[in-house]
Amino acid sequence: MTNRPARANLDTSNPAAATVITDLIATLQSGFDSGDADRYDAFFAADILWGTPKGQWVSGFTDLNEAHHRMMNGVPVQPESRFELINAISPAPGVVVAQIRRSALNGRFSEVAMYVLVRRGDHWWLAAAQNTPVTNTLPS
Repeated sequence: MTNRPARANLDTSNPAAATVITDLIATLQSGFDSGDADRYDAFFAADILWGTPKGQWVSGFTDLNEAHHRMMNGVPVQPESRFELINAISPAPGVVVAQIRRSALNGRFSEVAMYVLVRRGDHWWLAAAQNTPVTNTLPS
């Protein structure tokens, strides 16, 4: 048997972490509801890494913002959805990792995303996100 170090709890219970997650969710929701891709992407860093629910990846704000402009071509954006926090930790000062669910209100496609936020100066930036579809059936 291998001697392993005791498992560390990484959450620093940073009050700023709770605030930035609340602000991020409000920004995602208002951008989604209004069909405003620029608002939706307001937290996104210039060099953001993004994984789509279809297993594709996007690197950089410009390409991702263009994709969101194409996606949000009507108000409300379909499917109408609500964003909600599942869980979050702040493993280091200036870093927040959060799981946020986007639930489709009409039972259509929903997803959970893992978001990584990093603080630079007085501003929080979304450095990376990975979206995963919510499904009851896994491929065999």
